[in-house]
Amino acid sequence: MVKRYLLIGLLPLLSCHSKMTKTHALRLRPGADLRTELQAFANKEGIEAGWIATCAGSLTHYNIRFANQQQGSSGSGHFEIVSLTGTLSKNGSHIHLSIADSTGRCIGGHLLEGNRIYTTAEIVIQEDPSLVFTREKDGTTPWEELQVKKK
Repeated sequence: MVKRYLLIGLLPLLSCHSKMTKTHALRLRPGADLRTELQAFANKEGIEAGWIATCAGSLTHYNIRFANQQQGSSGSGHFEIVSLTGTLSKNGSHIHLSIADSTGRCIGGHLLEGNRIYTTAEIVIQEDPSLVFTREKDGTTPWEELQVKKK
């Protein structure tokens, strides 16, 4: 019951578009590390409460952690990014990636470092400067979870 309440309580904060919502667009070039570049962008821009709006691109190497696994899984080849989603903050980010291989088979999981751009990654990020996202242990899980605060 607690998890349902936390999720429902966050949805209005994440889905509303206030007058203060800012939009950023960027393109990552071949060879760039997707996770590293996203976190560097959040740090450089001072983003405290951001989210990935959309991404189109491709990878030559993936490194993701599947559900309930301790270690990441990686592979090389040519993969289309079919989904990139999550929260982005200079205080810590939580991003998931789905990719498709040349046969259309998809896999996805938690984005780790080591995802190398093939041709491009065209990314749109939105942020709400009236909010602050942090990652803290709150006793509901053993991990540092998203905390949403108003400025």
